Amino acid sequence: MGTICAPTYANLFLGWWEDTVVFTEELSPYTCHILFWGRFIDDILLLWDGDLTLFDKFMVTLNNNKVDMKFTHVIHKKEIMFLDLKISLHPAGGVHTDISRKLTSTNSLLHWKNHHPMALKKGISIGQYLRAKRNCSDERTFELECDGLFSKFRAREYPKKWLHKAYDRARATDRKELLYERKSADTRQLQTTFKSTVPTNIKCIGTFDAGSRQVREILQRYWPILLADPDLRDVVSHTPSITYRRVSHGNDVGCKLKSSNLSMIFETGELLIGAIIPFHTDHVPPTITFTEPPTQGICTWFLFETYQQFQALRFAVEEINRNPEVLPNVTLGFVAYDSCSVLNKELEGTLGMVTGREQAIPNYLWSGRPPMAAILGHSMSTYSILMAHVLGLYRYPQISHYATSALLSDRTQFPSFFRTVPSDTFQSQGLAQLVLNFGWTWVGLVAMGNDYGQQGIQVITQEILKAGACVAFTELILLNRADRNAPYITRIIKQSTAKAIIVFSIDVFFIPILDEMIKLKVTGKVIVASEAWSISSILLVDKYAPILSGTLGFAFYSSTIPGFKDYLKNTHPFRTPGKTVTRIFWEKTFGCKFFDHDNSSSNSSSRVCSGNETLTGVENAYTDVSNLRTSYNIYTSALVIAEALHNLQSCQEKKGPFHNRSCANPHNFTPWQLTHYVQNVRVRLKDGREVFFDNNGDPPAVYDIVNWQQGVNGVMKQVNVGKYNSAANSRDVLTLNSSAIQWIFRQEQVPTSACSKSCAPGFRKATLIGQPVCCYQCIPCPQGEISNQTDSLDCFRCPWDKWPNLQRNSCFPKTIEFLSFEEPLGATLAGSGVSSFTIPLFIFGIYLKQKDTPIIKANNYSLSCLLLVCLSFCFLSSLTFIGYPQSSKCFLRQAAFGMVFALCISCVLAKTIMVVFAFMATKPGSSLRKWATPRVSYGIIFGCSLLQFILCVSWMSISPPFPENDIQTHPGTVIAECNEGSSTAFWCMVGYLSLLAFISFLVAFLARRLPDSFNETKFITFSMLAFLSVWISFIPASISARGKYTVAMEVFAIIFSAWALVICMFLPKCFIILFRPDMNSREHLLGKLRNRT
Repeated sequence: MGTICAPTYANLFLGWWEDTVVFTEELSPYTCHILFWGRFIDDILLLWDGDLTLFDKFMVTLNNNKVDMKFTHVIHKKEIMFLDLKISLHPAGGVHTDISRKLTSTNSLLHWKNHHPMALKKGISIGQYLRAKRNCSDERTFELECDGLFSKFRAREYPKKWLHKAYDRARATDRKELLYERKSADTRQLQTTFKSTVPTNIKCIGTFDAGSRQVREILQRYWPILLADPDLRDVVSHTPSITYRRVSHGNDVGCKLKSSNLSMIFETGELLIGAIIPFHTDHVPPTITFTEPPTQGICTWFLFETYQQFQALRFAVEEINRNPEVLPNVTLGFVAYDSCSVLNKELEGTLGMVTGREQAIPNYLWSGRPPMAAILGHSMSTYSILMAHVLGLYRYPQISHYATSALLSDRTQFPSFFRTVPSDTFQSQGLAQLVLNFGWTWVGLVAMGNDYGQQGIQVITQEILKAGACVAFTELILLNRADRNAPYITRIIKQSTAKAIIVFSIDVFFIPILDEMIKLKVTGKVIVASEAWSISSILLVDKYAPILSGTLGFAFYSSTIPGFKDYLKNTHPFRTPGKTVTRIFWEKTFGCKFFDHDNSSSNSSSRVCSGNETLTGVENAYTDVSNLRTSYNIYTSALVIAEALHNLQSCQEKKGPFHNRSCANPHNFTPWQLTHYVQNVRVRLKDGREVFFDNNGDPPAVYDIVNWQQGVNGVMKQVNVGKYNSAANSRDVLTLNSSAIQWIFRQEQVPTSACSKSCAPGFRKATLIGQPVCCYQCIPCPQGEISNQTDSLDCFRCPWDKWPNLQRNSCFPKTIEFLSFEEPLGATLAGSGVSSFTIPLFIFGIYLKQKDTPIIKANNYSLSCLLLVCLSFCFLSSLTFIGYPQSSKCFLRQAAFGMVFALCISCVLAKTIMVVFAFMATKPGSSLRKWATPRVSYGIIFGCSLLQFILCVSWMSISPPFPENDIQTHPGTVIAECNEGSSTAFWCMVGYLSLLAFISFLVAFLARRLPDSFNETKFITFSMLAFLSVWISFIPASISARGKYTVAMEVFAIIFSAWALVICMFLPKCFIILFRPDMNSREHLLGKLRNRT
């Protein structure tokens, strides 16, 4: 009831309504069931004896009226609340009454030490006790209520003595006197006649102010002048008394706080939700001259999006009030202030909501307004931080729908702050991950010079540096400067080689930089947007398209609200709460002006708004509900508060969350108790998403990734191309549809943003002294190392069996080198060995066929055959050195070579010694005759071979040869070879063979002149000389040769030393046998002997 006459007017109107609408013939089928009808202004109590379905129809009929009057009703069968009276049916019969208090009642009392008249304070206590006497129907209820009153008054320091007096007075008063109306003194006075038409005393009634004392002094000083006039003496016989009007809530006192000039929107309810909403997002500050009181600044730039957010709050509150499952019998209201994006206005609005008054009065709570449950806002982080500092003192739950600063997650500073948007920490991490995903390692940062911008780029910088990328520059938009520092920032952007620029700002503060970029013709930059402007509509203009086309940005999670579009279309300038902002919205939408005192001087050409315009065909940012983001967040915030209030009121005693498992008093809860329920609330939204808060008051972080694309018609639009979800697994945190992204200038390739060109594979990055790590030069990888990735920091060696290619960007298998059967050298040696193997066998066949001929007999047939067989194996042993080295080959080849050659040289040595013994034994009386037997020759062969056998067995047992890959000798080549295990053993074996050959050579050389036509000592001398020459030559050759050529040298030595024996010892005899058979006769042999003798 806004004015003094409002209750009277309401009584008159509703009395007329009862007579002309309710109790009429038309509604008699309903009213005949009304047993009792009682009304106090607009609250009605009735008793109904009919069917409840019929009562519902009665209510529908009452609400279907032409005066836009709506009734709500509550039905109870045993107990009901009416005004401050609780009426219930007594189990024993009759009606029981008690005092009723609303859930939102604060029960605050005037403090005893308050500077109000004493009579007023005493009257309050007496009135409360008399009220208890009147409303309580039995003594027990009265005593309980009095006990509660005594505790409340004592808490406000009322004296015990006076409270006892008030209690005694109420107890002694008859309840019936309190139940019936008493006639006032003014009424009784009207029933009497005036005794005199001239008052005996004149009363001057006025308003108290600072000059009231002077008025009294003036009257006392100059009133006697009037009394001196005989004509006036009878009229003004006495000095008038001065009386002051009763002060109403301190509004009429001479000294008072300045009233607020904030634009406030109020919707009544039993519980209120406060909201700080910047309907205007820019502000022209006043000029301060210090010569006059500062004027108020001018709010500019009214945004449709912000007005849509306000409507989302209204829609949520009305939806909650219609829902019977949430806060039944409690009506939610709201108070909304336009902060105009100015700190002092935001603080003024916050204190106004907390105190309950339009004035910002700290540490004050006015009980004349329904209590404030929670506060929504602000949309900017800096303003929200200021709000959170104030509200945190009282532990008022604050839920922001747009403040994202990471500072607000600090529970030590902001214990009661919550938000339905993710923290900037998640956004900054996501933006850093986004730019790194495209390989942008040289990034520029531009941010607002407030908490939102500075904290955001701080986290982004940390994440970028952590990933090895660099920040090219960091510039701040200075909010205290008219140009926002735009010229300087734009010059830095133009001069920088960084192509990717992250802008952490709101749209209105980014506009000066965009205008400056157009002026300086700055293009070719990829802008990455924070959520504060990524879906801005005011930037979707043609002139910004060359700069913002291809922009990527994070945006809040979007969803839809069923029925919200129709709700927005029903907005009307005369029926929608918030007349001022609604009329501004209406004028902006339809390009007209409302004709009133403010616009009376407007341009006559302006079209006048009639209020009959319709929003049905209007399509703008206000009516666009396709991707609700901020509006959806404020809608969610209201649902969260309602759910928390519902949980608080649904608490069951002894099962509560507070001390001793108690519950909060639903009629008088404290802000910190509601904060507990907000912290633990879980709300399931209509789109299936669940909203809850972590220990820091943050919800799960989910962002949409939008791309600014320019259509064929040149119109800019924001397209969803991905999602960032911090709650997903590490692989799915950032998901992008790269094919749907449109880059600047419609490029198909991802733009690059780097300080230095990428180092191709085969090179590594080397940082430049005094430069960031992203500024580097490319250096080729050293010999034997590669880098197979772009921008490799280091080169690395290939595996042991691989080698870098010429570009040094990959490894290919090394060439495995060994003496192979397939290559020409190996095939030639293998062919030589195999073919040579047949020659001794062929000679062996000749010897078998010609074994009875003189020349064969004269040259020790059996040793010759054994030598031929051994020579055949010597040729075969060369084959074990050809082919890929295997364990068995390495183990056997040197031993086989050593043994067969030991047998060969032993046979040669035996033949030589036997020749000497044979000639020496022919002398008469020679004692060597007994040594010229075959057993001696075999003994020599066995003895010499046994020593070699022992040497080989020892070698194979102690340090056997094994296959080995040599990667050091020739880079890029793996030499597959046999490691001899013990070089000493190998050279001992070769040395032993050389020793045997040298002994054979020496003996043969000494016996070369023995008289015999078929004396072999000459041939043995030459064969051993050739044998020793071959192996002596092998020593330096094997040392100088590497890889397969060392093996080839040994094979060559084996074959040629064997051939030396074959040629020198058997070729002359084969020539005689095959070509000079005449010389192969006893006569020829004896003839030669005679000639020599």
